Amino acid sequence: MKKAAIVKVYGRVQGVGFRYYTQKKANELGITGYVKNRPDGSVYIEAIGEENQLELFIRWCEEGPSWAHVTKLEKQYIPLFHAEEFTIK
Repeated sequence: MKKAAIVKVYGRVQGVGFRYYTQKKANELGITGYVKNRPDGSVYIEAIGEENQLELFIRWCEEGPSWAHVTKLEKQYIPLFHAEEFTIK
């Protein structure tokens, strides 16, 4: 069963390839949606995927790439939306 979520990631998550590696992980797990940097220094993600894959993806976001430092992650499940791929905005 597919689910959708908003994920907000805080910490040292900009300027460290976080968006690129998030897209790479999403593609590995079959997740669609997008990732973008926010003016407050956080990263914002909207993602859709099979429930198990989405949970794996969110768990990955709690760590991010090795040179990122995630201090906080907020997630919120939302109604499904349409996305054909995972993009960087």
